[in-house]
Amino acid sequence: MDIVFMGTPDFARASLEKLFDEGHNILGVFTNEDKPKGRGMKLTISPVKEFAISKDIPVYQPKTLKKNTEMIETIKMLKPDVICVVAYGKILPKEILEIPKYGCINVHGSLLPKYRGAAPIQWAVINGEKTTGVTTMYMNEGMDTGDMILKQEVEIGEDETTGELWERLEKIGAELLVKTLREIELGIAPRMKQGNDFTLAPMLDKKMSKIEWNNKTAKEIKDLVRGLNPIMGAYTFFKGKKIKFWRVNIAKEDEITVENLDFLGNGVVLLSNPKDGLYIKAKEGIIKVLEIQGENGKKMPISDFLRGNQIPEFEVFE
Repeated sequence: MDIVFMGTPDFARASLEKLFDEGHNILGVFTNEDKPKGRGMKLTISPVKEFAISKDIPVYQPKTLKKNTEMIETIKMLKPDVICVVAYGKILPKEILEIPKYGCINVHGSLLPKYRGAAPIQWAVINGEKTTGVTTMYMNEGMDTGDMILKQEVEIGEDETTGELWERLEKIGAELLVKTLREIELGIAPRMKQGNDFTLAPMLDKKMSKIEWNNKTAKEIKDLVRGLNPIMGAYTFFKGKKIKFWRVNIAKEDEITVENLDFLGNGVVLLSNPKDGLYIKAKEGIIKVLEIQGENGKKMPISDFLRGNQIPEFEVFE
């Protein structure tokens, strides 16, 4: 097929690469504008743009597509059979949705209608879901509300992070997109309406990354930590310093025994040494810290951290 591709992160690059390898004709790639990144705030191109440049595919980076006559006319001139959209981050206006013969196809990282929105993978992990998946759909003017085409379900590992799940789903999404286009071209692609039992997955807010020791159970804290890994990390304060947790687990009953546990407050350090590790009381259960990052420090295993930093027992994380 003749394809216009729209996407930005590595999740989208996997689909673009797959389409290219399968022999589809990529007429042009639309991706977000270059952004400053890192301490030097150097302009960085998106993974999708990087691949497009390496294959001499024309790249377009409009700030918006709404009422953008120039870009709309450009897409019309390209005459795509289909527009494939994967984690692009922009709303497509009706004028663009109506251009391609086969419509605009989206790859979404959830089992729709669950988790419509910008962060479906992250929220599935944060909410402790056991399963998730990828859905391809025909796009309309709503936010992930179009008719569904194909789905593939996967189990989420008990300790799996957003980053690890992301890498699995980007490969599944790429395969599912190729299969979807094949079925569309053959005229056998299904078209299923979404039900009203939808949930939303809005963009993540940095405020939500603070661990609430008094309100969250050990399981909820673990799910938050793995859900925010590697995006921003979940944080807490210890003696006024910001500490990030990157990997934690729920302590098993035979790992630590504490007398009068019910009388201790949440966030209290129960055990802390390089040999045994760091254990913290939560609302329900005990958190065992596996990977940590001190203020202005680097990520490291908890044993290494505790060799250079003291966290006395019965002190409190806030």
